[in-house]
Amino acid sequence: MNDVERMKELIAILNRAGKAYYQENREEISNYEYDKLYDELKDLEEKTGTVLSSSPTIHVGYELMTSLEKEAHPSPMLSLDKTKDPQELSSWLGDQEGLLSWKLDGLTIVLTYEGGELVKAVTRGNGEVGEVVTSNAKVFVNIPRKISYQGQLVIRGEAVIPYSVFQKMNEEIEDVDSQYKNPRNLCSGSVRQLNSEITAKRKVHFYGFSVGDAEGVDFHNSLEEKMKWAADLGFDMVEYVRVNAENVQQEVERFSEKIKDFDLPSDGLVLALDDIEYGKSLGRTAKFPRDSIAFKWADETADTHLLKVEWSPSRTGLINPVAIFEPVQLEGTTVSRASLHNISVMEELELGIGDEITVYKANMIIPQLAENKTKSGNVPIPEVCPACGGETRIEDENGIKTLVCTNEFCSAKKIKSFSHFVSRDALNVDGLSEATLGKMIDRGYLKELYDLFDLEKYREEIIAMDGFGEKSFENLIQAINNAREPALANFIYSLGISNVGLSNAKLICRHFHNDLEAVRHASVQEFTEIDQIGPMIAEAVVSYFRTPHNVEVVDKLLEKIHFRQEEENTEEQILEGKTIVITGSLNHFGNRKELKERIEQLGGKVTGSVSKKTDYLINNDKESSSSKNKKAKELGIPIISEEDFLEMMH
Repeated sequence: MNDVERMKELIAILNRAGKAYYQENREEISNYEYDKLYDELKDLEEKTGTVLSSSPTIHVGYELMTSLEKEAHPSPMLSLDKTKDPQELSSWLGDQEGLLSWKLDGLTIVLTYEGGELVKAVTRGNGEVGEVVTSNAKVFVNIPRKISYQGQLVIRGEAVIPYSVFQKMNEEIEDVDSQYKNPRNLCSGSVRQLNSEITAKRKVHFYGFSVGDAEGVDFHNSLEEKMKWAADLGFDMVEYVRVNAENVQQEVERFSEKIKDFDLPSDGLVLALDDIEYGKSLGRTAKFPRDSIAFKWADETADTHLLKVEWSPSRTGLINPVAIFEPVQLEGTTVSRASLHNISVMEELELGIGDEITVYKANMIIPQLAENKTKSGNVPIPEVCPACGGETRIEDENGIKTLVCTNEFCSAKKIKSFSHFVSRDALNVDGLSEATLGKMIDRGYLKELYDLFDLEKYREEIIAMDGFGEKSFENLIQAINNAREPALANFIYSLGISNVGLSNAKLICRHFHNDLEAVRHASVQEFTEIDQIGPMIAEAVVSYFRTPHNVEVVDKLLEKIHFRQEEENTEEQILEGKTIVITGSLNHFGNRKELKERIEQLGGKVTGSVSKKTDYLINNDKESSSSKNKKAKELGIPIISEEDFLEMMH
């Protein structure tokens, strides 16, 4: 183990111990052992002249800016010529040797060091002019803040957010439309933050792929020597393998197998000539350098044109943008719309009506926009809510811009909130469509959630409404009365707390033994002790029950209802911490709901899509060519039948 590797090992141990001590109130190692390792790290930093950004020996200060400065690159940052044919890589190499490496899908950054210090970081931008993000680069997880080389050094690389970090952030957002679109967009938004504290929280990583000339250093005309030298300085460089025309196709195949479990977003490979001078002698075309070429993975995408952007109000007050485009065929289905998630995504794509866009299906299920080729950026942000006409406001939370309706009495908020409150997995009140709820809200019968239980006093008025009569009214009142004895988990879900779906509500109730008062007064830390409940969900629940208006609503609801007494689950929680996906037809359980409830009784959690966090996929047709089976096989997730599941239970 060399000095830099030992430094990285020490940093990991010390940071883990520091977090345990200061944030979790527990001692992972003794003070004596901590000081001993800390001193060893300081000695190594002095010996090597390298200080990594995550080192506990330095304090990273966060910087808040009002705008990002623009700066021209000394020489244009060209794109690479591309191929999807591995045989072409052999022909391209000829009798030369090259380095085959990952083509990471993030945000390209140019770092400049002088006197051993990081003095500047600039994004690629349009290739000619980039944005200065030096303060944010200083808080990347793995970037050296100080290096032993004292001359000027320029290193180009890719800033990325690992899938494991990206998925963890998204798992705390149950509403699919509110989730981050992909690691690249999240990384781009994170690097370009005006507040570097937000960048630090996103755990951005940097991987170098190009090293500039360094005065006084002989690289023996070898690109590989440059890569090794930079790694010795403390940089994480992209993984590569040395290839020739004979083995390059074999190595491409090896990379294509490895990407199935690769934690960094990659959209292909890069092949670069090892002979630096020979590469320079080839010159460049108007668009591409001739010393390197990109190999792209084949994805099913389609080009189309943006027709319009619809704005969809939600019960939380968010007004979500939806792209409507000319229909295209993807994965065997016709697609014509895709969620844009928020204004930050729209700005990143620079969307305009009529733009030529590229669309794809995330996980072969959810339509997404991959690229905007035209970038006219002419889509206006509505100044009034499309539901109520109230004034809108752009909010910026942790660097994500969203559009909200400021009207407290917005009909969309009320309708969506009541619609959620009476839905099947909440209080399960039949006979109240959104149209009916809208009429009742407009007429003043429903102002707050607890008003639902007083609708009987509007008997004559409701009977006179279109679509209602004596029988319909009686059925409605009966359904409302049936809803007066909900399970606690369904009640908590009905309140519409941000990112709290029914499965998370059940986890919370199980942890607090179905004690609402314990839930209402628990701290963020107590919630995060629950397996699969992260800080985002914890903060949302605590915030909800600390808001005076919500306290009043819940108190008044408790005067109208009482909770169904459920027996304490004494079964061994053999599935605790396990995440399971169900697909296909069932033979032993009546429906998926029954199987889901059984899994939850045993401590497990059921989700709708397969990801790296999935432990099992239940499918009686193990050889099915369904997208979920394909995804499970790609990720190495066991596919089990109902019989397998029942056998596991015993």
